[in-house]
Amino acid sequence: MKLGIVGLPNVGKSTLFNAITKAGAESANYPFCTIEPNMGVVTVPDPRLQVLRDLYDSKRVLPTAIEFYDIAGLVKGASNGEGLGNKFLSHIREVAAIVHVVRCFEDENVIHVDGKIGPKSDIETINLELIFSDIEIIDRRIQRTVKAAKADKKLLSEVEILEKLKTDLENGISARALEFSEEDAEFVRSLNLLSYKPIIYVANISEEDVAEGNFENDFVQEVREHAVTENAEVVVICAKIEQEISELEDDDKREFLAELGLSESGLDKLVKAGYHLLDLISFLTAGPQEVRAWTIRRGTKAPQAAGKIHTDFERGFIRAETIAFEDLQEHGTMAAAREKGLVRLEGKEYIVKDGDVILFRFNV
Repeated sequence: MKLGIVGLPNVGKSTLFNAITKAGAESANYPFCTIEPNMGVVTVPDPRLQVLRDLYDSKRVLPTAIEFYDIAGLVKGASNGEGLGNKFLSHIREVAAIVHVVRCFEDENVIHVDGKIGPKSDIETINLELIFSDIEIIDRRIQRTVKAAKADKKLLSEVEILEKLKTDLENGISARALEFSEEDAEFVRSLNLLSYKPIIYVANISEEDVAEGNFENDFVQEVREHAVTENAEVVVICAKIEQEISELEDDDKREFLAELGLSESGLDKLVKAGYHLLDLISFLTAGPQEVRAWTIRRGTKAPQAAGKIHTDFERGFIRAETIAFEDLQEHGTMAAAREKGLVRLEGKEYIVKDGDVILFRFNV
């Protein structure tokens, strides 16, 4: 899962990136501090892995991971080459989802690129640049498809979708806010439009707000009101506090979170939001050598899940020996669970569920 962290300059993108990846990206109070996207790999917290490690006395634990890309701050006119322009937009094109950091705090010592704090305006600035870039792509695609449709009338339906999409984009509506049939959605996905990418809005609040338990200030409400129109996720965090948390050991981290009245870190919130937004789940493999989590899309069948481990597993798939994590945890061993009839042999049509512990049988 690749997530691109975007936002206007000086909204806390690099501070958040440093906090969740400990990658040490440069973070400073001036625009375009980030030129090339920094990349950090973050392991996904999953307490089930430690339980399985204890059950199997495994030598190592390998959690699944998320790649975060800290992409340069965007300004008005980027689609026409302002700031870092098209370079910025090309970096966004490579990620599965966008993490849009929105400044939801006032601080006269931190410059705002537009001179005033306004989450709605900030969101519109970036969304419009994504939309302008998409309109260019659609214009070119319409020209090609209209020409091709002279020989293949079936393509006229694509022209119709493209022209309607262009009209909505020209009215300032992001593609992700539009509704499509399943068939049309597949076509729109193939266009790789920036404004169609799933998005998580990160409302970056101040340390003072956290201390006062004020996680829903007026700025955050602005973000939430907009997010509803796009079916987007919203995560409220304080990037500065997250950076402090990232420097602590596990026990100290839990204590610090408890003092702040927080039940989980910003990373945990982002992971949950990312999994929900992209409709992802994890299945697990376990044995004496290692315990490991694997990320797949919800609805994935057993052979394709096996292919995440190795292409040979999918090609020569025979069956999947499967048990729900909760059942294995309750009975302690596969043998005990098997006696209770909880271990199942699943075939090619089985749809893998979150938390399934699987041993794949294959023959190549």
